[in-house]
Amino acid sequence: MAVAGLLTACAEEPLPQRRISADDCLSEVRMERLKEALERCDKVVAAYPNDPLPLNERYLLHTLAEDDKAACRDLAKALDLARRIPVGKLDPILRHDLRIRRADCVSAGLGAGMAPSPAIQELPNKKR
Repeated sequence: MAVAGLLTACAEEPLPQRRISADDCLSEVRMERLKEALERCDKVVAAYPNDPLPLNERYLLHTLAEDDKAACRDLAKALDLARRIPVGKLDPILRHDLRIRRADCVSAGLGAGMAPSPAIQELPNKKR
């Protein structure tokens, strides 16, 4: 009994879980584990419902899974969120990705409702 009490007192606490980050969707993606990557990305999208980045990254995962309809649905949501971000505040790489992927969805006939947005247009180069 005394030994059991000592063992209980020495029990390890579980390690704290790392917080989900908005850019976790594409960490450690392997084609043979694409379903797990999509499930992890679903959690990231749920944790960041107002951020277009996770939806843009999940677009890529759906594309790799050959699910273009789901990819373009995510892109439409990402574009809607990007429209709410003031012009010039959206990350330039994300803006470029959204613009290119929108063109892909439109050319595939899956871009219904994906109107061009000022948020994803090229910004003029600033003279230094």
